[in-house]
Amino acid sequence: MDDISGIPGAESWTTVEPVLKGWSSDRKFFVQDQAGRRLLLRLSAGNTYHRKQQEYEGIQRFNGLDFPMSRAVDFGLCGLGEDGEQSVYMLLTWVDGVPLEECLPGLPPEEQYRLGAEAGRILKQMHMIPVEEELPHWEADMQSKILSRIREYEDCPYHLEGDQQVIAFVRENIGLIHNVEKVYHHGDFHVGNLLYTPEGKIGVIDFNRWDIGDYAEEFYKLQIFDRERSIPFAAGKLEGYFGGPPPEAFWKRQALYVAYTSLYSIKWSIPYGAADIQDMMDRCRLALKDYDGFRRSIPWWYPGTGSNILSKRLK
Repeated sequence: MDDISGIPGAESWTTVEPVLKGWSSDRKFFVQDQAGRRLLLRLSAGNTYHRKQQEYEGIQRFNGLDFPMSRAVDFGLCGLGEDGEQSVYMLLTWVDGVPLEECLPGLPPEEQYRLGAEAGRILKQMHMIPVEEELPHWEADMQSKILSRIREYEDCPYHLEGDQQVIAFVRENIGLIHNVEKVYHHGDFHVGNLLYTPEGKIGVIDFNRWDIGDYAEEFYKLQIFDRERSIPFAAGKLEGYFGGPPPEAFWKRQALYVAYTSLYSIKWSIPYGAADIQDMMDRCRLALKDYDGFRRSIPWWYPGTGSNILSKRLK
């Protein structure tokens, strides 16, 4: 495999198998060496070097925390592609486990909630890392991004009944993004990027969408992915993060992020074909139902007192 020439230690690899799961443009491989060490190799285009270096440094930042996750091993340039350009390689430790999105529905509700609470506590740890960067224009930039994406949805050929009410909700509440607490995001923290480890723990992978932003923004995919797999997990994730029911200020911004991303995801899915467009339209319909057309800021599925009963069982 010419692509891996130049990676230190590659000559000792006995297994290099493609990993096809995921939306990333990176090429991913499961690697095992002669000593039995198991690794994840990610290969990216050479022109992504600076961005991937920042990603690698972000992983190193999170690696200071104590939970199962991909850990940084090595980073650099390797190989020589058909275009004459080198690839960017990133080596990470392999995290053993079953994808949570696959096994979660088959687990007892109490275990689903427990895992959600553990995931929420992990995310809270990540968000507690002090942000070093100064971002004085973040709020204005985010407001502009949201309104721009709403316009992109309006201009696309696919629309949902009731979308005008959602659009009005977004525009009326855009001012909620003001003086927000900024944190380091995982960027894609949901059941699709979490593992159920052999020890019964949560393992965290796929940090390639990391960024810095509003802590509440990190939760919009809870509605898109976690809620449809397991309501106990989604409730547990919220209560594990907050140490109990979330505050009202969180719910209001969360609803704003869910509203705009639900509509924009339809436009985003167009290049991927009819099946993905339909999938995103169905998810948007579910969000409209859960939030009663965004007349409410707390979705109906959040059980509140019911999930607290579950949490008391687990203490």
